[in-house]
Amino acid sequence: MPIARMREIAEMSHGDREKRLDELRSELMRLRGSVHAGGAVENPARIREMRRAIARILTVENEIKLGKRKEMARREAKG
Repeated sequence: MPIARMREIAEMSHGDREKRLDELRSELMRLRGSVHAGGAVENPARIREMRRAIARILTVENEIKLGKRKEMARREAKG
């Protein structure tokens, strides 16, 4: 099950996406640090899902920036 679906991400405000992106990046760094230190990760697939969730958030942000998600950009401008 994905950490964040595209529809959920697209419906978030810009601030919420930035906050979620920071949370995911910090958790990913923590997990990668434990792996490199020789520790066992409880769920190794979570690292992959986190990377994908980060990519999804960055994709939505870039689409809005380029104007490919016009309906979301208009809603954010109003709200």
